[in-house]
Amino acid sequence: MKAATAQEIKAGLKQKDGKELVDICLRLARYKKENKELLTFLLFEADDLPAYVKSVNEEIDEIFAGVNTSSVYFAKKGIRKALRTANKYIRYAGDKTVEVEILLHYCTDFKGLKLAWQKSTLLSNIYNAQLKKIKAALDSMHEDLRYDYQRSYERLAG
Repeated sequence: MKAATAQEIKAGLKQKDGKELVDICLRLARYKKENKELLTFLLFEADDLPAYVKSVNEEIDEIFAGVNTSSVYFAKKGIRKALRTANKYIRYAGDKTVEVEILLHYCTDFKGLKLAWQKSTLLSNIYNAQLKKIKAALDSMHEDLRYDYQRSYERLAG
């Protein structure tokens, strides 16, 4: 079966009435956890982005608290898990401000690890890649908003 394009799906959804749309959404939510999480964000959390960012940052904090720093190998697994979680929630929000706030928090937690991650090329590359993502997001933001986050970025990059 070939999947329909986004344009075709949009046209098909416009033809459905309210009850049918609710049934489609509920059926979609049953099949994947990510679908259910996205629907939860859109229905309940999209209106209050600061609270959403705070809850995501708390979840990232919990993951970093559980990172095993006995070796670089085990630390990498925990760090990658935190990054996957951050990227998933950034994707749900689809907002550059949310992306910058979450990634700044991620990098702050990363930098605060009790591990000499600067000596590991792999971990340094992960950290530097996130700094590049922050910089790209900052460059696409309005100047007034950018100024607020620029200091935090420079502190992490420097």
